[in-house]
Amino acid sequence: MTHPAPPAPREAAALALQVWRLAWPAIAHMLLLTLVFLVGRGMVGRYSTTALASMQICGTLTWTIVSIFSATSAGTLAVVARSVGAGDRAGAAAAVRVSLAFALLLGAAVALPVLAACGPLLRALFPQAGAAVLDQATAYLGIVLPALPLAFVEAVAAAALQGVGDTKTPLAVATLGNLVNVAVSAVLIFGHLGLPALGVRGAAVGVACTMATEALLLTAALLSRSGPLPLRAAPAPSAAALARVLRVAAPAFAERSAYHAGYMGFVAIIGLLGATAMAANQALIAIESVCFLSAEGFGIAAGSLMAQRLGARRPDDAARVALLAALMAIVALSAFGVLFALAPRPLLLAFSSDPELLALGARALPVAAVAQPFMAFATVMGMGLRGAGDTRTVLAVTLVSSLLMRLGGTWLFAVTLGHGLVGVWMGSTADWICRSALLGLAYARGRWKRLAV
Repeated sequence: MTHPAPPAPREAAALALQVWRLAWPAIAHMLLLTLVFLVGRGMVGRYSTTALASMQICGTLTWTIVSIFSATSAGTLAVVARSVGAGDRAGAAAAVRVSLAFALLLGAAVALPVLAACGPLLRALFPQAGAAVLDQATAYLGIVLPALPLAFVEAVAAAALQGVGDTKTPLAVATLGNLVNVAVSAVLIFGHLGLPALGVRGAAVGVACTMATEALLLTAALLSRSGPLPLRAAPAPSAAALARVLRVAAPAFAERSAYHAGYMGFVAIIGLLGATAMAANQALIAIESVCFLSAEGFGIAAGSLMAQRLGARRPDDAARVALLAALMAIVALSAFGVLFALAPRPLLLAFSSDPELLALGARALPVAAVAQPFMAFATVMGMGLRGAGDTRTVLAVTLVSSLLMRLGGTWLFAVTLGHGLVGVWMGSTADWICRSALLGLAYARGRWKRLAV
């Protein structure tokens, strides 16, 4: 196949500026979404150790459910951006309307059975957690699960705005959502303003209020008269509009399911290495999360701009945008990688002063440094291909990389060869290298340019 000619310096600078204008609010948005859960855990940890232990259960379960079942947002972004690029804002509005309705119904369909079986489910999944921990986890989920449909709506509404090219509104709403979470959680966890101290229940109310606030504000932004799409004039949700979104979203759902299945196996292998390795790994993940979320911000920009250009029948421009966004992410994450390699102990000291943990983490962090450029390329290219509608390729790559390379590599390096936590991060790095190679090949072949969405 023929490859697009590299853009002239002035054109490249203009494209880079366009990518950055979309990317930095998306990066900040992703960081703020993560901050909601981190703030809750920090406050609950100061309340009691038992409450914090329960958050490890219910927080992880909530994150997994939201991540898997909000995959509709991948279809929404692809269809909306493709329609906007083609000048079909009515088609984009129809996709958003049906996506919002589907997200609300799907949220209820997922939340209600989990809520009904919550107690027995947690006891079956975490038999060694202890009655006190499980009781608090059940109490947390009893408050958060009814609000779960709103979390799905928030994901779809944010994706719709990002598909149009508006990443600043989701950022502004996420900022307000974080303020709501901090205020509500601080008052209810510790019992300020004359209210009783609710502990983990207070954290749950804070998260539920944040979900409601963000879903309602983002939906209001889409429905407003000054909104980017004619949503008020859009027809009632139709099966055809939903089928168009789900054609893209279904493989994304399978991809996220495969990823989380692989992640659970990955965590189980880490559990074999002992408490210190588990604690050190949590610190390493927290440090690396800034890199991953930054790469996702560039990926959101790539997916939106690629789909818009494909909708405008400019596939070579879409290819240039993808490559430029990936290169920008590589530069940013490589800078973090240099920091990881040169100053591992100061970074780890932010999480613990335990000498054994510091020594273990300091040996693993340089391995994470090697992974950063590959993580940058794979994350941006994967999200770009999703935006282009090629979610089937991303699913296939995830199956190979997560279930074969990451799990197999981690077991080989960490257990068979006895490298412990360093081996865990060697397996993770092998995963990112594999993803980069496969996604780069898919990008170069260009099948994504010819897909109908």
